[in-house]
Amino acid sequence: MNWDRIEGNWTQFKGKAKEQWGRITDDQLDVINGKREQLAGRVQETYGLTKEEAERQIKAFEDAHAASFDEATTIRRD
Repeated sequence: MNWDRIEGNWTQFKGKAKEQWGRITDDQLDVINGKREQLAGRVQETYGLTKEEAERQIKAFEDAHAASFDEATTIRRD
């Protein structure tokens, strides 16, 4: 999944990000606004992780939610 799709639909993904990283506030997620680098920095800072671990978690988040995003954006035809 391309991160641009998450960024473009941040409103949908913000709740999922909040579930994943509960210590990050709604205000911080609003400022992040889907920007991957900003999310990585906030995850790293908030949880005391290395940059590599924060990136690994974001990649796992991206992979885990790819299917749900694709389902939500697929036009169903009879």
